[in-house]
Amino acid sequence: MSKPRTRIESWLGVIALAAICIISLANVVVRYTTNASFAFTEEFSVFLMVILAFAGGAVAARSNEHIRITLLEQMVGLTGRRILYILQWLGAVVVLGLVAWYGGKLTYEEYAWDSLSPGLGYPTWIYLIWLPLLSVAIIIRCTQNLVDRLRQTDKEQA
Repeated sequence: MSKPRTRIESWLGVIALAAICIISLANVVVRYTTNASFAFTEEFSVFLMVILAFAGGAVAARSNEHIRITLLEQMVGLTGRRILYILQWLGAVVVLGLVAWYGGKLTYEEYAWDSLSPGLGYPTWIYLIWLPLLSVAIIIRCTQNLVDRLRQTDKEQA
């Protein structure tokens, strides 16, 4: 079975990690050589870390690589395993659905209030919009993974 495709999330994660490394290194070099530092590094690093975490979560959800305890899955039969898969998916959808909903509400409120970031004065909704978007991406990837896992149990049953 080939590895599931998650190109968009993988590239988002790679770009976010590379940007964090570059701006952090540049900040250290500038601070060491001039005794001053870039003002934007912390604000951008936090924002990019959220993108990195959620993009990585989407990749892990699609490829079934999240950390979990599989003892219960191994102890139950095929029907029990199917039920566990659906319960796992349902738990993820509920939690990520709440993150997407409240993250979307927060993003909209920040947009409506024209809130600006304290460090650089950029609109905060630019940073926050990624939270609901990537939460929905993880839900989609979890759903794709559930379908694959259920198909796999169908093949084992046949």
